[in-house]
Amino acid sequence: MCTRIGILGYGNLGRGVECAVQQNDDMELVAVFTRRKPDEVSILTDTAKVCNVTEMEAWKDKIDVMIICGGSATDLPTQTPECVKYFHVIDSFDTHARIPEHFEKVDAVAKETKHIGIISVGWDPGMFSLNRLYANAILPEGKDYTFWGKGVSQGHSDAIRRIEGVKNAKQYTIPVESSLEAARSGDNPELTTRQKHTRECFVVLEEGADAERVAQEIKTMPNYFADYDTTVHFISEEELQANHGGIPHGGFVLRSGVTGWEKEHKHLIEYRLKLDSNPEFTASVLVAYARAAYRLSKEGQSGCKTVFDIAPAYLSAKSAQELRAYML
Repeated sequence: MCTRIGILGYGNLGRGVECAVQQNDDMELVAVFTRRKPDEVSILTDTAKVCNVTEMEAWKDKIDVMIICGGSATDLPTQTPECVKYFHVIDSFDTHARIPEHFEKVDAVAKETKHIGIISVGWDPGMFSLNRLYANAILPEGKDYTFWGKGVSQGHSDAIRRIEGVKNAKQYTIPVESSLEAARSGDNPELTTRQKHTRECFVVLEEGADAERVAQEIKTMPNYFADYDTTVHFISEEELQANHGGIPHGGFVLRSGVTGWEKEHKHLIEYRLKLDSNPEFTASVLVAYARAAYRLSKEGQSGCKTVFDIAPAYLSAKSAQELRAYML
């Protein structure tokens, strides 16, 4: 029997989820929920229905897992706790500083309603988080380094677009190459947030908007830009679409550590992602964790979870026997 999937939000991430579901034979997309008028939203799955968000509660017995594809700045803090009243849910909440707070809110509702909520799923937080944990467990004496980019951050771009006077925007996170090489050296340098990355923003303003005010709001935004050297470029919509239409991303997780009685041997663990499409890759991770949420629910579990709480076998469509035979 296929896991019945719902999608809340049909932007870049929602479309990516639809494509990912199509690649998994044990899943079926049954409905997409949007704040827009349903007849104005065209999806790719002929058998799925497009509904307004106000109709979600009526689907509580028709959807196994709702994949929530809103932004972390303003959508997910309210959408995830609300949706977990009715469904098992997955989100990609990526404001690292607020994850504990978000977890507590979702956990309280999920336990009360006997649902599973898996939050902060994607590649960072998500796959990068797992690699940091594994590397720390293996090399307890060492230092972690995470570098993102060069690529478009969906969450940061969304945060810019929420600023009054901004019509559209793309934000690139760029590793400082000298800092990346210093991390690989094995000397465990101390690197500040500002030393590791720069941020570059390409912004289309609404007519009459105050460019100086918008630039200042971007550069001083806590949790997003305040701790980085940030450059803001104001360009036309045509320039944005022509030169910044894609959504690539990627990055590196490194741990430099030592072993031996005298700590004489150095080791470097490095995990890298190079992504043509940030939202499509993130969507693929979300869908794998939707499978895990459904399996956990069948075991009678409830409450909020993160990627740290999910055994790898729960992500795979393969049986435990197949995994042992072909992947172990």
